[in-house]
Amino acid sequence: MERREREPQMGEGTVVGQYCVIGSDVSIGRNCVIGHGVILHEGTTIGDGVRIDDYAVLGKKPLRATRSATTSDDPLPPARIGSGSLIGTGAVVYRGATVGEQVLLADGATLRENSRLGDGTIVGRGSYVENHCQVGSRCKIQSGVYLCAFSQVGDDCFLAPGVVTSNDNYLGRDPKRLDAFAGPVLERGARLGAGAVVLPGRHLFEEAAAGAGSVVTHNVPSGELWVGNPARKLRQVPDSQLLENQPD
Repeated sequence: MERREREPQMGEGTVVGQYCVIGSDVSIGRNCVIGHGVILHEGTTIGDGVRIDDYAVLGKKPLRATRSATTSDDPLPPARIGSGSLIGTGAVVYRGATVGEQVLLADGATLRENSRLGDGTIVGRGSYVENHCQVGSRCKIQSGVYLCAFSQVGDDCFLAPGVVTSNDNYLGRDPKRLDAFAGPVLERGARLGAGAVVLPGRHLFEEAAAGAGSVVTHNVPSGELWVGNPARKLRQVPDSQLLENQPD
């Protein structure tokens, strides 16, 4: 049976700027503000009260080069943006990505396919969340962060500006790497200081922290602060910094 395309659906009180492109089957909730030059690809779903700034692109299909190692040609579901979220100027959300409620995806940030941002999370300017990433709720991913494919980030995590993660222990030169990709795992409340680097598959357990400029080459136990290159234990995380002792 031939598929019939549906016209975009738009909720009451939504305002759309000039020179926007809105594809078929797009659904926009109530009281949204869509800036100028925004592109909403086919099937994209947007909740109520969402603001999308100028030249943002939502629902973009990924490009797969002949040598791509983590990008697939598999069909992807439409992009989804939760109610109350803010999408910055020039931000890109790929098809197959999910943005929770009350999320801020700042100017120039990118969220790739098969990735998810939990409710209340912030992704700073120019940060990249690659494909197959799971980011929990209430996280703060600040400007210029690179979160590699297959990363797992729990609730209430903090990644300072310039954090870099990696998922390939073979530096792209051994066929074994295709079966061994592994992003970092950050459990609830884990934190990374400015410019920290986390090697493939390393695990920061609950409330663990690595200081600015650290190179994390081993797993960091729960509640410990590691620093240096390679990172080593400095001390326990102060009680005053534990999640349980933070104001609501």
